[in-house]
Amino acid sequence: MILNVSGRCDIPAFFSDWFMNRYREGYVDTRNPFNPKLVSRIYFKNVDLIVFCSKRPRLIIKYLKDIDKPIIFHITITPYKNDIECVGSKSDIIESVKEISEIIGKDNVFIRYDPIFISDKYNLDYHIKAFKKLCSLVSPYTNTIIVSFIDMYKNVLKNISTLKIKAFRENDYKVIGENFSSIAHSYNLKVQTCFEKENLVRYGFDEGECLSRSYAYILTGKKFKAWKARGCSCAEMVDIGAYNVCKHFCKYCYANYDEDSIMSNNKMHDDNSSLLIGHIEDDDVIKEKNN
Repeated sequence: MILNVSGRCDIPAFFSDWFMNRYREGYVDTRNPFNPKLVSRIYFKNVDLIVFCSKRPRLIIKYLKDIDKPIIFHITITPYKNDIECVGSKSDIIESVKEISEIIGKDNVFIRYDPIFISDKYNLDYHIKAFKKLCSLVSPYTNTIIVSFIDMYKNVLKNISTLKIKAFRENDYKVIGENFSSIAHSYNLKVQTCFEKENLVRYGFDEGECLSRSYAYILTGKKFKAWKARGCSCAEMVDIGAYNVCKHFCKYCYANYDEDSIMSNNKMHDDNSSLLIGHIEDDDVIKEKNN
């Protein structure tokens, strides 16, 4: 089993102590987002690989050497200001990339420039300059940068007046593809998309997945199914996060579709609970997840 920590919220940034409490106790519970009374119980003895996803991974670093499992880290670094996201110091994030790379190895650190949208403020020239700076800073600590484009999620539509998104034209993809691939390759970095309609391979991007089944096999010695729930060819993962929890308040986020509930959900967090939000209730149905 591959554990995703987490695509639904930034557990390393906000709930590292909780995660390590669960790791030490040997299991973690997660509610089915479509059937909240159904709880999956995951025992860490059944976990083969942990994939951390974060925009601000500083707080998890002190724990990484205590985790006796293969680790992959996806760290998102985007060039937007506080009008779009609240992730703190970008220089601290870069320093965290360096420290994580030294612990788990650069092969296991993936940088995400994710998502790209264009506006008058964040235009193509802005992105090209930001991407070049990013590559210059992270190239000693990673081999791969993963790029994606904004999708029109509910939260994106809600924040459309702030984002001021302009529609992508074919020439925009061409400019990004050719420039990003040239810049990345000049720093000996692989640049790719994953599960994007515009994969930009025709403009010099590499082909790849967020986590290929072949690389998961190298790390674990086990074969994994494709992640059919997402419709992509990545190795299947189990996400232990929750929606409407992350306090980065990114205006483009798909996992926060009801921002008004974020703070109230956070008030229900308990570092000693088996669940990220709330506690097990008497009428919950708990089922052990083995794969």
